[in-house]
Amino acid sequence: MHSDPIADLLARIKNGLNASHMSVDAPMSKIKLEILKVLQSEGFVSSYEVITEGKFPSVRVHLKYDARRKPVINQMRRVSKPGLRIYKGTDELRPLRSGLATRIMTTSQGVMTDREARRRKIGGEVLAEVW
Repeated sequence: MHSDPIADLLARIKNGLNASHMSVDAPMSKIKLEILKVLQSEGFVSSYEVITEGKFPSVRVHLKYDARRKPVINQMRRVSKPGLRIYKGTDELRPLRSGLATRIMTTSQGVMTDREARRRKIGGEVLAEVW
């Protein structure tokens, strides 16, 4: 059992990209599905699917590479951890890496990017940064 399932998902994706795998599997949860929905809409993963074979459901993430077989994701970083939660208000959400990076946040209106949170003028917990 992992104490931080979101960090486990991010680590599985990073390891899969480093090993040039086409897809990786991870245990399923609602928050992971929401994070993967944001990653897919931002173009960081090509797709994902829920697999219900076996005792516990899992999610298969299909990784995305460019034309020269380089990973689309250069870096992923878990920001808010179970031992230290990081919250940002609307005024603290500045563009990251000149707007090239994306923060994945959980807000009172669901999981979204920092751009969407700035547009809606809401703050929340910063789960991860991807670039």
